Parts: sequence; structure tokens; C-alpha cells
Amino acid sequence: MPFISQVERQTDYRLFPSTCPIVIDNGSSYFRIGWAGESDPRVIFRNIVQRPRHKHTGETVSVVGDHNTELLKYFDCTRSGPRSAFDNNVVYQFEIMEYRRMNSPIQTAVLGYACDIFVAFTLVLDFGFDRMGVDEHGINHPVLITECPCNPVPSRCRMAELLFESYGVPSVAFGVDAAFSYTYNQRLGICDKEGLAVSSGFNTSHVIPFVEGEPVFEACCRTNVGGYHVTDYMKQLLSLKYPQHMAKLTWEKVEDLKMEHCYIAQDYASEVKLFKNGTKEAEEKTKCWQLPFTPLPVDEQPSVEELARKAAIKEKQGQRLREMAEAKRASRIQELENELRGLDFLLRQLEKVDESDVPAFLSDTGYISKQEIEASIAKINQSLRKAKREQVELEEKADAATAEKFPLVDVPDNMLTPEQLKEKKKQIFLKTTAEGRQRARQKRAEEELQREKQNQLEEEKRLQNPELYLEQLRTKYKELLEKVEQKKRLKTNGNTSNGNNTSGGVGRGERMNPAKKERMRLLTTAAFDRGKGEDTFGARDEDWELYKLMSKDNDDEEEGPDEDETELTRISSKLQELDPAFNPKSESASYQTADAPRPRSLTKEDFQIQIGVERFRCPEILFNPNIVGIDQSGLDEMIGVSLRRFSPKGQGLEEKLTSSILLTGGSCQYPGMSERLEAGVRMIRPCGTPIRVVKAANPVYDAWRGASLYASSLDFPQQIVSKLEYEEMGEDRFRRYKFRYTL
Repeated sequence: MPFISQVERQTDYRLFPSTCPIVIDNGSSYFRIGWAGESDPRVIFRNIVQRPRHKHTGETVSVVGDHNTELLKYFDCTRSGPRSAFDNNVVYQFEIMEYRRMNSPIQTAVLGYACDIFVAFTLVLDFGFDRMGVDEHGINHPVLITECPCNPVPSRCRMAELLFESYGVPSVAFGVDAAFSYTYNQRLGICDKEGLAVSSGFNTSHVIPFVEGEPVFEACCRTNVGGYHVTDYMKQLLSLKYPQHMAKLTWEKVEDLKMEHCYIAQDYASEVKLFKNGTKEAEEKTKCWQLPFTPLPVDEQPSVEELARKAAIKEKQGQRLREMAEAKRASRIQELENELRGLDFLLRQLEKVDESDVPAFLSDTGYISKQEIEASIAKINQSLRKAKREQVELEEKADAATAEKFPLVDVPDNMLTPEQLKEKKKQIFLKTTAEGRQRARQKRAEEELQREKQNQLEEEKRLQNPELYLEQLRTKYKELLEKVEQKKRLKTNGNTSNGNNTSGGVGRGERMNPAKKERMRLLTTAAFDRGKGEDTFGARDEDWELYKLMSKDNDDEEEGPDEDETELTRISSKLQELDPAFNPKSESASYQTADAPRPRSLTKEDFQIQIGVERFRCPEILFNPNIVGIDQSGLDEMIGVSLRRFSPKGQGLEEKLTSSILLTGGSCQYPGMSERLEAGVRMIRPCGTPIRVVKAANPVYDAWRGASLYASSLDFPQQIVSKLEYEEMGEDRFRRYKFRYTL
């Protein structure tokens, strides 16, 4: 079974004799394993397991502890999240696992993918022994493994059975991690033989009294609150505060923020009031976590010299383009004039030729008849006028064409046969359509000529005084923009200038143009007439005229393109061409309505997470678990409960216990923990009671170091349980098992 992890494998396993014990600190958060007598564990990793499958091959791998993110991206982790073998701080569900030794060292085959949640601890042991450098088919060393206080006997038996049967361990011993930490700090002179060990771990917290260096588990007290609940509560608060950054608030990152910034408030209510009032001290205590942020590129405003230089370059380019266009037009005119002179000469030569010799004369010219030459001359004249920007006169040709195409239009009806009358109606319709098209063409030609003249006049004004011309364009643009925006507002909100509509609402009649109002009047009239009697609409020719007026197609003629918008577009394009600093978006932004949303660009402050009240609010649940809905005692109250459970064995023993309170465990590292716990214990003890709260030399590693020190002593062989004893006595051996911590 392949593993993915960042933990390196040890190579000196064979150098240690078989009598050297292996020490395991089996915490619900971290798994630590090493050799007895050493000061630090060899292998440390998170006590979690994940079993993803490869995205392409489908192979299942085991991810134990701190995984390698670069390798894990090639695996599908959606069906298998991180799992733990602990229920609070007790290993559970051993009976569902089934083991079978493999040929490869320290590997276990588990039947069924559905049992992933139950094989977590087996994988953890596999990985731990593998990283210790075990390359044999069994573990030939005694094992000392830590457990929680008052660990259930079935859990201890299943753990021993797992080590004996699956790994071939010759002997095993069990001890409480908090007790090892207390005895280790006792040897360092930090705490006394009589005292209290306050151990706050990942899932639970315990208070254990010690008398003569031995723990009194009958007076032990436990609450199901630990570092996991602090991290989870902090993750919830930050996710609610910054929902847009939930992807960044991963469990690992929030745990790092907790260990780096959280502290215990000496007076929780006063600290909350301090942040509520927003004082300067609260601002100083607020920490900021800056997320990765890449600012958008800002367009720097060009200087006046740069704008002038760009304008000069643009003017030079425009002048060159105009000169090129003028040269091209002059060349085109010259070409057309030469062609026209050639056709006139050909036509004059053709008049001197006899009628019978015309085909032979025209055979080399490419023309067939005289009419074709005349048509070409007319076409060239029209192109020449257009090139010279002159209006093309087509009225005479139109009249001639009309007379040729529609000969029956001017003939009286009494002089025509019925077939000719039908043809006359058809010619009248065609003539009307042709005249309409002719008028449209003429109108377009006039508009084009007018635009050309207007552009020519504006170009002359610009060349005379460019600055004055540009200022006039800007003024006209602003006036037209304000006028167009005013029309849009009136169209949306209605015309309320009469004072009747003060709420901003608008009726249907206020939004209608004259054409729509007329159609509505006609529809109302037709409906009123229809209700008087029999419906005869459509029987008369006048009804069809009324139908045409009510047709929606007439809206296109009434509602043409807005002249102001067209002129605004033209001036805007002209300003963009002449003024590099002109921005139509910024100009139109000042005329937007007040209610229109204005998007704001993201800044560096939008990617900051402020950690203020969360710094002390989250670890406060160690003293007030009811904040997160856990109806149990806090750490200070647990000391009182433990003292009440304790049966005094001598006068003044309670004073000795409170005079040596040791804080150990990963969740006891917050600043202000000792002072807050001392103040809480002083509230529940009689006045004058000696109270001293001290912190362990290393709250995280002291449990493993104490176990390592004990396993290397001469008294350790008397505390172990061999495989032979377990096979003979079974569960009763561990039911009567009691570990002695004093050396």
C-alpha cells in the first residue's frame, strides 16, 4: 500500500538492540514515535488518514499526516476526506477491522473500501513503523504507548491485540500522557509530588490529582472541549465575517492563526466591552492577515507635453491621409476624364462611318452599337460628378424612363379596355413605388452632399483655430449628452413637470408617443362602435384604412432614430479622433442617475482579514464551553470538581494540590492562560489558600519525553505485559493493569 507524505524515513533501525523499547505518544492530534532514552521523537505527523484514488489509474493510496500538496493534486479526494480513528480521545471500532499479514514488511490488507473510517489507526501504525525504518516482518522491540486517562479496558485490549497479532510486538505497556508530562516536569523541578495536572488536548481536557508522584484517577475530571473546538469556532466566526474568503480559510490556516494570535482574556466581559467601544487599545490588539492581492494596472494620466505630442502626431497622420485621399481622387478624376474624351472621340468618328460599316468599325473597340457607347458616356459622367462631389442630376432620365415604362398612366380610363385598366392599375402602383425609391435616393444624395459640405466647413474651422474648435466640440457634446440623458429619464419616469405626479410613478399615457395615443383612440372607438350592435367591421373600404392606421407597423415611421443621439455619436467619434484625453465613459458618468449602482474596483483592504475579538473569544470556550453549546465545566471549575471528588488522606493536602498546578497539552500554550486559571481557582477556594500555576517546560513534547525517560529506566520491564501473559489471561490481565509512574 503506497504512502504519500513529507515525513522522511529513518535508516538506523538495525542499530538498536531488540531490548530497546519504542515509545509512541498516540495523541488525537499528532502521532509521535521514537526510541526510548532519546530527548525528541524521531517521527511526528498528524494523526489523520486519507485514502484518495488516482484520477487516471484508479489506484488507492494512503495519505497519512501532512501530505504533499504537489502530489495530491493528481488524486481524487472528493470521496475520501481526512479521517481519524478517535472518538474524542479514545481509539474505537476495532472489531470491524480484519488483518492479514503481507509479504512486504509492516503492511496490512483491509477487505472492503467501505471500512476506510475503521482502518485509520492501522494505517497510522503502518506509516509510523515504516518511517522508523522497520524492514522486517515484525516488530522485535517492546512498545510503550500513551492513552487517555481512564481509558476503557476493551479499547486497551484491542490495542494490545493489534500490536501482538498484526505486528508481532513481544511486550507492551500503557501509560497516560498527562501523567508522563507531570512526572517529567517534576524531575525538572517545575512541579511538586503533590499537585494537579491540567491537560488540555485536541478533543478533551483533563484535571488529574497527583499524590506522592502517582496519579489519583478516581478524582480525575474530564470535559469534551479542546483545541479542535477552538479552531472550529474560529473558522466559523471568520467564515461568517468574510464569506468571500471562505476558500482561503482552510482548517490548517485557521489553526495556524489560532496558535499565532489567540490569547486568554483576564476579564472576558471587560475585553468584549473594550472592542465594542472601538478604543485605540482595541485597534492595537487587532491583527491583520493580508491575503495575496495583485492590484489592477492603473492607467496613468499622460502629461500635457505627452498629449500635445500625440495630438501633433495624429494631426500629421491625418494630414498625410487627407493628402493621399486627395491625390487618389485627383487621379481618379483624371482617369475618368481621359476615358470620357476617348469615348467622345470614338462617337465623333462613328458619325463619319456609314451605317453598314459600323459593326466592322466597332469590332476592334469592344462595343457593339452606338447606344452602348452613349450609355457608357452617361455612366462615366455620373461617376465623374460623384468624384468631383457634385450632385447627380437624374430628373430628366427619371422622367424619360417613367414615360417609357408606364405608358398607360396618363391615358383616360374610357379609352382603355378592361385588360388595359388592370395593367394601368399595376403601372400606377409600380410608378408610385419607383418614384418613392427615386425620392429616397435623391434625399440620401442631398444628405450626403450636406454632410460633405458640413465636414468641409468644420475642417476649415479646425485648421483656422484648433483649440477654439475643440472647445466648441466639447461644449456641444456636453449639451447634447445632458439633453439625451434628460430624455431617457423622462421616458423612464414620465414627465412630472405638471406637478400631478410627485411620487416618481408614471402612467401608461405619459409614456406613449403621439402615434401610440392615436392608435389607442382608434381601438377604443372601434370597440365602442362594435358594442352597439352587429359587428360589421371590415365590410367597408374605410374599415381597412382604419386597420392600416391601427397597425403596429406604422410605429417604425413615427419612431425613427433620435437626431440628438446620432449627432452625439458623431461628435463623440470626432472628439476621440482629435483629443487623446477624451473619455466618453467618464463624461457620461456625471450624468448618471443617483440610484444607479457604481461598481468599485477591489483594493488591498478588500483582501485583508481582521482578527480582533476572535483572538480571545475563541479560546474562551476552554473556560466557558456553553459559548459553543457544550453544557460542561470549564478548566477552573474542573479543578473544583476534582478537589471535591478527592478523598483527603491528610490534613492540608488540598492546599498542597493547589500550590502545584501544572499546565500541559497543546491547548495550554495561549498567553494569559496561567493568570486566568489562577484567578478562576482563587474564586472557588477559601481566602488565603496557596495557589501556584506553572506551565510545563514544553507542553507538547513533555508527554513523549517523560515516556521515553521512563522506558529507558530499569523499572520499565516490571510494567510491561508480554504476549504470553495476554494469551494466558486475556482481558483480565489489562483489567488489573496499573502503571506505576514513580521511579
